[in-house]
Amino acid sequence: MQKNKRNRERTKAAMELTNRYCARNYLPLPVVLGRGEGVWVWDVENKKYLDCLSAYSAVNQGHRHPRIIHALQEQAGRLTLASGAFYNDQLGIFLEKLCNLSQMKLALPMNTGVEAVETALKAIRLWAYLVKGIAENQAEIIVCADNFHGRTISAISMSSEPVYRKNFGPFTPGFKIVEYDSVTAIENAITENTAAIFLEPIQGESGIRIPAAGFLGRVKTLCKQHNLLFALDEIQTGLGRTGKLFCHQREAGVKPDILTVGKALGGGVYPISAVLSSPEVLGLFQPGQHGSTFSGNPLAAAVGCASLDVIVEENLAERSNKSGQYLLQRLQQKLKSEELVEIRGKGLFIGIEMRIPVRAYCERLMHEGILCKETHDNILRISPPLVIDEPELDFIVDTITKILAA
Repeated sequence: MQKNKRNRERTKAAMELTNRYCARNYLPLPVVLGRGEGVWVWDVENKKYLDCLSAYSAVNQGHRHPRIIHALQEQAGRLTLASGAFYNDQLGIFLEKLCNLSQMKLALPMNTGVEAVETALKAIRLWAYLVKGIAENQAEIIVCADNFHGRTISAISMSSEPVYRKNFGPFTPGFKIVEYDSVTAIENAITENTAAIFLEPIQGESGIRIPAAGFLGRVKTLCKQHNLLFALDEIQTGLGRTGKLFCHQREAGVKPDILTVGKALGGGVYPISAVLSSPEVLGLFQPGQHGSTFSGNPLAAAVGCASLDVIVEENLAERSNKSGQYLLQRLQQKLKSEELVEIRGKGLFIGIEMRIPVRAYCERLMHEGILCKETHDNILRISPPLVIDEPELDFIVDTITKILAA
């Protein structure tokens, strides 16, 4: 009894301290996590939860995967940071592996996902002026409504979401925002100043919005016809999440000209991102034009190598595809509610859309031992680590069914 009381006090103290000193840019569920392993996390009161958010797909390999932790510790014992002023013995190995897996020729490493997006935007503009010959400062990039590319000023300038934009203007010019999943809207937006079309193959933060079959292929065809770069943001959908190593591989012949990756690239232990492209695009950068102090550091490179090895050698993309099909089918069969609109997904990237706000459902699921989060108020996102097994998938289905029925 006394121990339980002390643990409850730890929970309360942790939340109060965080709320006192941390700006309220998130609205976390009232749970204080203390440790994690695989698909499970425990709070400071030692209650066990199944993680169905995976840190927004940054923990595809599961919490504290032994191989990734070993790589982190081993490299931390040798060298952690060199900066771009010097070579290090890990970066080339990591980028070769990443380029080979993505079938790209050149990479530019960064730290966070939005840094990769910003880097891609600069690469697009550089190509627009030096190769396509667009007049200086006139380049335009077509993006899609309801996207999420991050929260920097340029990223929210690409967005149509009011909560991301309100009170943060003026915005970066040079973006045309059109309807997602509409080839016609994209085509009508193309002008002589258009440099690229930049989109997500599945919109995650928008509620797991999946475009019609063939959409990416038709967009790529437009890019070829109009001499545009075809850029895909796979920071959340990549590295096995949707049942393929990269989501665009679900459709034949839609390899992008520019690809941004991140999140699971760091295996849930270190922030790593990258832009992948060709020498004709990334090769345009000259020394001094772009950089980041921590980008390509040896600790990140070692962790990135281990993270990729785990995804490939443990067949996590294939497991995601199989588990996702199983989970989606069971949810569609069992969930019955007048408030239910649709259950959709690819791989272990599933959205349950309701007619009402779902925050209360997230809180009830938390009390039942499942952690997930709402997106766009009315959509439950289910995205557990890709190492999940069938008994845990059944636990998800049974628990969500129970909560909706109640």
